[in-house]
Amino acid sequence: MDVDIIAEDENPMLHRTDIRFEMTHDEATPSRLSVRDSLAAKLNKDAEEVVVHKLDTKFGMRKTVGYAKVYDDPEAALDVEQQHMLERNKITTDGEDAPAEEA
Repeated sequence: MDVDIIAEDENPMLHRTDIRFEMTHDEATPSRLSVRDSLAAKLNKDAEEVVVHKLDTKFGMRKTVGYAKVYDDPEAALDVEQQHMLERNKITTDGEDAPAEEA
């Protein structure tokens, strides 16, 4: 899986960089988590600092275009991102566990 950065926009107010990227892959569209890990490795960031928002693959193509936000630190991502995006990217706070069900 080869990741190429198309555009980078700094957003200092929210302590992040908005990234548009393009990737080529041999098999089916890669999972959000594998894309996040590849993007984090390319940018020398921790995976907890990268939130993948969109992956778009045209039918039958081996190329995916996506949008991600790369934060300065994991706390900034937790403060700014919506809860459903954090869940999709498997980002949680260290002390927070899934709520226990009561009987």
